[in-house]
Amino acid sequence: MSNIKSRLIGFSPKAPCRKGDMRVKQATRVTGKAGYHHGDLRQQLVKATRELIEEKGAEAFSVSEACRRAGVSTAAPYRHFGDKTDMVAAVILEGMAEMTARLHAAAALFPHGSIEGIAASGAEYVAYAETHPTLFRLMFAENSGRADVEEAGHTCYSGLLMQVAAYLGKDAVDEEVLTVSFPLWTFVHGLSFLRIDGKAEFARMHMPVADLVSDATRRLLTGR
Repeated sequence: MSNIKSRLIGFSPKAPCRKGDMRVKQATRVTGKAGYHHGDLRQQLVKATRELIEEKGAEAFSVSEACRRAGVSTAAPYRHFGDKTDMVAAVILEGMAEMTARLHAAAALFPHGSIEGIAASGAEYVAYAETHPTLFRLMFAENSGRADVEEAGHTCYSGLLMQVAAYLGKDAVDEEVLTVSFPLWTFVHGLSFLRIDGKAEFARMHMPVADLVSDATRRLLTGR
């Protein structure tokens, strides 16, 4: 935790969102003869891997099956990936980039640092989890120790930190920003898992997610 804090404290809320840092290159179809550029091969494999993971889970995914779905040889992935874990990591990075972009877009509909913007971002967090439950679980599974995956997580979380810092009238992330942000994240993160696990009904909470997150965000930030 101390290492994470050292990386986050001092982060400027005025810095641009780095939502594209880990984005996988977009596919570009070859004109003329059938086939794809080698640069597109990577994206085709990531797409096939993601489809299989979302259908079967990361443990059931196999490189050979991804190759068949992408229509390439079993040797093709090794032009871009060291092994199966690299292919899974690419899917995680794509998911993190997607979610970061969606949270940023939701918050951007409201003034920077407003309760409404923070709540909108939180509601979008839950919505992403419900739309991509298997990928969401994978994104927050046991830490793989990969620096790129850890950095993607920091980039995603920094959006909340910047919003909270602005709400508190601060120019950079400090201990207070971290302290205020953490329960906001744990609420939407926990709610996400309760909903994708089908456990939310136990609480008999029939309020729409957006209203529930808005109410919790306001209470956590204002104490009332």
